Amino acid sequence: MAKQVVLGVTGSIAAYKAVDLASLLTKAACEVDVVLTQDAQQFITPLPFKTLTRRPVLTNLYAEEEGWKPSHVRVADEADLLVIAPATANNLAKLAHGLADDALTCIALALNPEVPVLIAPAMNRKMWAHPATQSNVGMLRERGVEFIGPEEGMLSCGDEGMGRLWNVEGISQKAMEMLSASEK
Repeated sequence: MAKQVVLGVTGSIAAYKAVDLASLLTKAACEVDVVLTQDAQQFITPLPFKTLTRRPVLTNLYAEEEGWKPSHVRVADEADLLVIAPATANNLAKLAHGLADDALTCIALALNPEVPVLIAPAMNRKMWAHPATQSNVGMLRERGVEFIGPEEGMLSCGDEGMGRLWNVEGISQKAMEMLSASEK
């Protein structure tokens, strides 16, 4: 049976790289449910994700679908892994403090506690280094959330430093390792 991966995409310029990640996870025989935040949709549309995963893309907490169960609860119930790539400072703060004001954060809160979570941050180097962001990362790590990246390099804002999204091949590999480990 195929593993169910929820891929959350937040509002970073790196959102376009999540298309390749969705493709890699799909090629690895995962069923990928993509969740785009409203901010992510400023950078990328649902169409490439829908085409590559061959599955609907969740863009709205209140989207109607067949059946009686709300989409975010159904997706959370079926998940074997939640991957958020890219994850913004705003999204990290919401997750750390239990805010649930969109489909992605509601899914994160509705997950079975045994479902692993992998976060790949992407943001400006000063935002990543800010004490509030580092505190939020610390809280999430204490809850068992795993992080991959960010890495150092040229950032879209023209700065150079820590904040680039980890390469999608590495994120996909880590996701597959976490899925294998959760089977044991």
